Amino acid sequence: MGADQGEHLTHDELKACYVVIRHNVRTYESAGVVEVVKGRQNAESTLKTFESEQSSGDRHEGWRYFLEKSTLKAGTNPAEATELRQAELESRETKATQEGGGSSSGGGFSR
Repeated sequence: MGADQGEHLTHDELKACYVVIRHNVRTYESAGVVEVVKGRQNAESTLKTFESEQSSGDRHEGWRYFLEKSTLKAGTNPAEATELRQAELESRETKATQEGGGSSSGGGFSR
């Protein structure tokens, strides 16, 4: 396969930072950010490491890991990264609500 192993990553994917997040697919509980890494390949490798080190009981309970592109710097403390990510999500949600006209009837959902 060669040095690039058949993958063609963009400059952005090589330089961007990613957070590895632990969450429960059964309860929808988030355990937050577990690591912040630079580069998509590093992120995917880190994700696979977390998955391979996970106990079968932990996985059976519904705990999974996923990647998310982030503006956080690689190496950021996981607890701090979790707080910053949560603040960013809340800010985005507030902005989306304001742009959507605030509190519309039915909460914005239609059937």
